[in-house]
Amino acid sequence: MKATRTDGRGFHELRPITITRNFLKNPEGSVLIEMGETKVICTVLVEEKVPNWMKNAGVTGGWVTAEYGMIPGSTNTRIGREKSRTGGRTMEIQRLIGRSLRAAVNLEKLGERTLWIDCDVIAADGGTRTAAITGAFTALSDALNKLTQKGLLKTSPIKNSVAAVSVGIVGGKLLLDLNYEEDSQAEVDMNLVMTDKGEFIEVQATGERGTIGVKKLQEMLDIGASGIRKLLEIQQRSLQKLKVKKSK
Repeated sequence: MKATRTDGRGFHELRPITITRNFLKNPEGSVLIEMGETKVICTVLVEEKVPNWMKNAGVTGGWVTAEYGMIPGSTNTRIGREKSRTGGRTMEIQRLIGRSLRAAVNLEKLGERTLWIDCDVIAADGGTRTAAITGAFTALSDALNKLTQKGLLKTSPIKNSVAAVSVGIVGGKLLLDLNYEEDSQAEVDMNLVMTDKGEFIEVQATGERGTIGVKKLQEMLDIGASGIRKLLEIQQRSLQKLKVKKSK
């Protein structure tokens, strides 16, 4: 008999995933991504200028940056809005999203423009940062496709597809794509970001209530990579109507 978790999934099984493109009217790219009960709206808006620090440093090309937030009703207790100062967790996550998406784009071919990626969590049940990255890449692809169709870009500057997932050890069991209940009980917690070439952009692993050996760490990487490959397939199916040439 197949071992299952409290939500009925196998140990190495992803939650049900839905990616809804063109979720909002105004942004160049917008996606609602649902991974189980976690739901994140990812939008991409294009600004026809680059940050001042790039100009001052003589850096050519464009820029991709991200912001992340959780709305007050996204959890079972109200989360206050970050009005004046961005919290440490929020800052860490939006930097992670920004790094992940910049690794997918040839910034030189983006031109002197900034892509603003906003990821707003409307329902949180674990894995919000990984869902945000997977959804944000989909929205980014749509935005760059629109710029290409308008003739503002010769070809899409996308170099790689990118997706992310969590892996953890809970009760001694190695689990893929943790929900909140599992994440809160994890002995070891890991977030992985990977390209469609099988190359890792980010590996975040923490011993919350235990330690991890090299063999188990490799197991977590293998299971996480397998999960990301499935996410990339789902992502690409959602983008199947996009026919853009990737940058070399």
